[in-house]
Amino acid sequence: MAEAASGVSRFKANYAIERKMEPFYKGGKVQLDQPGQHLFCVCGTRVNILDVASGAVLRSLEQEDQEDITAFDLSPDDEVLVTASRALLLAQWAWREGSITRLWKAVHTAPVATMAFDPTSTLLATGGCDGAVRVWDVVRHYGTHHLRGSPGVVHLVAFHPDPTRLLLFSSAADAAIRVWSLQDRSCLAVLTAHYSAVTSLTFSADGHTMLSSGRDKICILWDLHSCKATRTVPVFESVEAAVLLPEEPVPTLGMKNSGLHFLTAGDQGTLRVWEAASGQCVYTQPQLPGPGQELTHCALARTAGLLLSVTADHNLLLYEAQSLQLQKQFAGYSEEVLDVRFLGPKDSHIVVASNSPCLKVFELQTSACQILHGHTDIVLALDVFRKGWLFASCAKDQSVRVWRMNKAGQVACVAQGSGHTHSVGTICCSRLKESFLVTGSQDCTVKLWPLPEALLSKSTAPDGSSIILQAQATQRCHDKDINSVAVAPNDKLLATGSQDRTAKLWALPQCQLLGVFSGHRRGLWCVQFSPMDQVLATASADGTIKLWALQDFSCLKTFEGHDASVLKVAFVSRGTQLLSSGSDGLVKLWTIKNNECVRTLDAHEDKVWGLHCSQLDDRTLTGASDSCVILWKDVTEAEQAEEQAKREEHVVKQQELDNLLHEKRYLRALGLAISLDRPHTVLTVIQGQYLLLQGQGAGNGTSMTIDSLSGT
Repeated sequence: MAEAASGVSRFKANYAIERKMEPFYKGGKVQLDQPGQHLFCVCGTRVNILDVASGAVLRSLEQEDQEDITAFDLSPDDEVLVTASRALLLAQWAWREGSITRLWKAVHTAPVATMAFDPTSTLLATGGCDGAVRVWDVVRHYGTHHLRGSPGVVHLVAFHPDPTRLLLFSSAADAAIRVWSLQDRSCLAVLTAHYSAVTSLTFSADGHTMLSSGRDKICILWDLHSCKATRTVPVFESVEAAVLLPEEPVPTLGMKNSGLHFLTAGDQGTLRVWEAASGQCVYTQPQLPGPGQELTHCALARTAGLLLSVTADHNLLLYEAQSLQLQKQFAGYSEEVLDVRFLGPKDSHIVVASNSPCLKVFELQTSACQILHGHTDIVLALDVFRKGWLFASCAKDQSVRVWRMNKAGQVACVAQGSGHTHSVGTICCSRLKESFLVTGSQDCTVKLWPLPEALLSKSTAPDGSSIILQAQATQRCHDKDINSVAVAPNDKLLATGSQDRTAKLWALPQCQLLGVFSGHRRGLWCVQFSPMDQVLATASADGTIKLWALQDFSCLKTFEGHDASVLKVAFVSRGTQLLSSGSDGLVKLWTIKNNECVRTLDAHEDKVWGLHCSQLDDRTLTGASDSCVILWKDVTEAEQAEEQAKREEHVVKQQELDNLLHEKRYLRALGLAISLDRPHTVLTVIQGQYLLLQGQGAGNGTSMTIDSLSGT
C-alpha cells in the first residue's frame, strides 16, 4: 500500500465521479414549453426539467409525499406547473425556482390520471381513476366543479380553446367523448363514434372543429356547433396522438393547399400527414428499422415551430415542424445498461448498449444523443478499435455489426455479418490494426471475421448499403455459453471464458488450442490480457479474480473481495493494477503486487455490466442495471498534489513556530502551535510565556501564576 500511494506515475489510488448519466424519463406524459427551451418529463416520483439546448437536467421536482407522479400539466403561459401523485395530492409549482406554492388534496377517491389547463391558465381540470372530473381555480385556490357520469377511468380532459364558451371535454373507459358546460354544470353531449380508447383531442384555430384519435385506427373530425362527426378518416394504425396542423401550404409535407391537415403518431413508428377533406395520407416519414419504434406521444409547440414525438423505447425526438427534419434527440431511459465504451480518437463520445436493439451514442460535452438502428434484438456487447473511429456490436439477433464515426461525430453502420445459431454475447476487436473481429456465442463457438479493405477505405459499400462480413474461421471452444473473448495486444492469441468454469488460450488465426485455465468454481464472465506481461486475468461468478501465466497456464494470484459475481475486469496503470466490477454494484481497484484492494467505488445500485478505460488511462466508464452510466476520473495525482501541498505548508508552519520559540515570541507561537495540533508545544509555549511574564513581574514587584495567564 505504501508503494501504491507513493508512485504517482505507476499506481492509481482513487477515482472520483466526473459525470453521472441517470434516467430522466420513464414513460407517461412529456411536455414542451412554448418557446421550445424546456422539456418536462415524468420519471417515477419526479418531474424532470431538461434544457433543450444542452440536454442537461436543470431541475427535478418531487412532491413531499415522494409517491409516483401520475399526471402533470404546464399552464399555457408557461408559469405554473401542477403535479398529481399516487397519494392523491396536487402540488402547484413555481417550477423555475423549484418551490411548491400550494399543496392540496385532490378529493378524488383514486389517483388522478390526467389533467389540463384552460387557455387563460386560470382553471385546471383533473380526471381521476374514480370516474370523476374536477375543475380547480388555481389563482383563487378553490374547487369550482365536480362532474360525474363517466364510467371507469377518465384518461383524457381538454378545454375548448375559446375561454368564453366554458366548455370542457373528457373521455373515459367507454370510448365516448363528453362535452361539459361549466356554466350550466351539465353534460351537453356524448360523442360516441369511437369504439376503442380515445387517445387525443385537438382543436382548430377558429375553435369550430375538433379532431379525435383512437386506438381503433381512426381519426374523427367533429363539428362543435352541432356536436356531430363530419368525417371519419381510417389511418390503419393504432393512433396515440393526432395534431391539427396550421392551415397553410407546406409542400415539403405534401400540404399543397391551405385546407385542414393533421398529423398522426402511432404503433407503426412513423409520423404521417393527412388531408382532412379527402382523408388521404399526403406524407409519410421514412420508417426506422427494428422494434421499439412505436410512437407513444406527439405534441406541437407552435411558438417554437417544433414537433415533439416519443418512442416506446423512451427516446424523445424534436423535429422542425415545417419539414419534420430531426433537430434533437434525447435518450430518456436506458433500462438495463449491458455495455459501455469510449468512442472517438480523443474519447469525445461514449456508446451505450442497453436492454434494447438500439445503440445510443452520446457526445460527452453537449449530451447530444444519436440513436443507432440496425439490430433487431437486444445488443449484448460492444468493442472499439484502437483508433476510436470504428466500433463493433453483437446482439441476440445472432448478428454482428461494424459502425464508423466520421469527423463530425455522426455514426453509421458500415458492415454486418451473421452465421451464429444463437445469441452473440461477446465481441472483441483486433488490437494492433483494424483487421478482424472475434465473436463468441451461446452456440459454444467462436468466429473470426476479417475486415475487408473496402471497409477501411470507404465509409459504406459503393451502392450505399453496408458491407457483408464473412467468417474466416469457426471453432467450437467450450461445452457451455461463451461469455467473453479477448484478443492479445499482438493479435496472435485469443482467450475465451465460458460458463463451463474454464478459460482457454488459442492461436490466431487458425484458432488452435494452446491450453486450458482451470480453477474457478463457477462460470467465467470476463477474460482480459495484460497490456505489458504474459498474463491473463479472469473474472468469475465465484466472486474472485485470478491471474494466470500464459507460459504454463498456472494460477499466479487470486483476488477476493467482491460479495457476488465479478462481471468485468480491466488492467490499468500499465498492467500493474486491476479494475473490477461486480453484481454487488461495486467497482474495485486492486494493486497486483500485493493483492490489495486499494479503493472501492460504491455509486451503482445494481449489477455493473459495463467497464471501460480511456485511451489515456485517466478516466473510466461504468454502466449498470440501475440504468446509470458513470464517468470516473483518476484523481490520484490531484489528491497526492494536495497532500504534498499540505505537507509543505506544515513544514513551513513548523519552521515558523521554531523561529518564534527561538525569538521568545510566545503569544504568536501559541496560535500556530494550536493550528498544528501540537499539545506538548502549546504547553511549552504557555510555560515559556509564564516564565517571561513572571520575570517581568519580579522587576516591578508583581507576581503571576499560570492560572492567571490562562485567564488573560
